[in-house]
Amino acid sequence: MTLSTRQRFWNRFSRWVEKPLIAAVRSQPLLRRVAALHARLFYHRPPDLRVEPDRLTQGGHTVPGWWCHRGRSRLPAVLLFLHGGAYTVGGPASHAHWAGALADASGMRAFLPEYRLAPEHPFPAALDDAETVYRALLATLPAGHRIVLAGDSAGGGLVFALMARLQAAGLPDPLAVVALSPWLDLTLSGDSVQRHRASEMMLPLSWLRHAARLYAARAPGGCGHPLVSPLFHTYQRPLPPTLMLCGAEELLSDDSVRMAQRLRTGGTRVSLLLQPGVGHIWPVHAGLTPEADAANDRVAAFLRAELARAHTPDLERPS
Repeated sequence: MTLSTRQRFWNRFSRWVEKPLIAAVRSQPLLRRVAALHARLFYHRPPDLRVEPDRLTQGGHTVPGWWCHRGRSRLPAVLLFLHGGAYTVGGPASHAHWAGALADASGMRAFLPEYRLAPEHPFPAALDDAETVYRALLATLPAGHRIVLAGDSAGGGLVFALMARLQAAGLPDPLAVVALSPWLDLTLSGDSVQRHRASEMMLPLSWLRHAARLYAARAPGGCGHPLVSPLFHTYQRPLPPTLMLCGAEELLSDDSVRMAQRLRTGGTRVSLLLQPGVGHIWPVHAGLTPEADAANDRVAAFLRAELARAHTPDLERPS
């Protein structure tokens, strides 16, 4: 596969700048500030992107967040986007542009929760916040509107942990699920953790281990808890249609491969793309590389198709 010049640049930038920087900064609060500055300097933020603060409340618990869109939402759906950052960093500074890009391409608005982070707030704080936001959206969205659930990296893991919570509580499923380079096994037991250690462009293994310990500090069973590492959770029923994208040479690629296999065995309709030659969460470079734009377009097409399928009367659907 031939990579664009821009993608080759960002691959080198990730390997020689981002990866060493992440490994060097041991303080997660400091790394949050570094990540926010990095995003402002290097990510593409369209001038018409609207990032509007809000606070969603359900059951006496309030979670702050941001509506991200470009004023062109036209479909009766909301993209609930759970950001990545190893459960210790990330937020609107690093992800609002991406959530807005996906929402705009999909024809809907996105809500980006500012969920609580470790080490100050270890498991289950992030998951509790995600569930609060989901319940609040269910309670407040206009009739006929649907929720689609997406997340990257740790946010992708949070997506699947939230699906376990929703099933246990008997809550309605989202319309569809999207996971981008998801971190699903905090025990780091996948073969790709060692097989791709040299080819991994962004994530230092030492940082993943450190972040996993911080997040799972209070979890019974530690990193192996099935809501910390949802790869090990057994779902009660098939999940909604699911799209997973991951770099083929990522440290965490086996997380996606194993989860796709487990979900298919359980009856879920899953599409898995293993993209060669790109790094962890490469679609975050929306507007900067053709490879990122193609990945985001694929997500948007998937979401539009699922929304159209949901609004097509059964008699008109192809058999």
